[in-house]
Amino acid sequence: MTSVPTPIPSRTQFVLEGIKHRILTGQLTPGQALVETELAAQFGVSKTPVREALKTLAGTGLVVMNQYKGVTVRLVDADMAREVYDVRLLLEPEALKRAVQRGASLDVAREALTRADAATDTAERSLANREFHRALYLPCGNPLLGRMLDEVRDQAALVSAVAWAASPSWEREAGEHRQILRLALDGDADGAARALHAHIASFVQRAFPEAALEQEGQE
Repeated sequence: MTSVPTPIPSRTQFVLEGIKHRILTGQLTPGQALVETELAAQFGVSKTPVREALKTLAGTGLVVMNQYKGVTVRLVDADMAREVYDVRLLLEPEALKRAVQRGASLDVAREALTRADAATDTAERSLANREFHRALYLPCGNPLLGRMLDEVRDQAALVSAVAWAASPSWEREAGEHRQILRLALDGDADGAARALHAHIASFVQRAFPEAALEQEGQE
């Protein structure tokens, strides 16, 4: 008998999305303590939905639960960046290549790119960029591959948020996004995959050069 996933209660979902938004927009910074009573008061709920939301966020890698230190926003360092972006480099270009080869619609990616260009703040632009990348790999024809990439989306966004706060690189990445989409829309699966791989790799090299150097030494 197939088990049915238990839906997340609406209050827990509300708190979950609220905390995630604060983390990914830098309002809650890496290493910052997340106190259940304080969050419950801020969101106007009891501690129960806060506790459940934090458990879910720990499962996605955005927060860390420690028996002695409590719950904190996950720290971002070169090791984390390398781990997350290694997964993206291995899987995301291949997923895009397959999506292009099967003639999948990329209208959602085009719309996300338009929203990113028109964004008026970091939060809007970050969300649109995440949707752009997801729209490239999701129609690859392999739902498991899509879910695997979804698993690292939040961690990748956290790495990006920290890097952008230190050195904004929106314009360069926007240009790279346009090139990737242009190649994909032209039906150049290999070219689009190569451009996406270069885009992901160059971000790590700029934001966490020590991680990129270690990666090069392993090749």
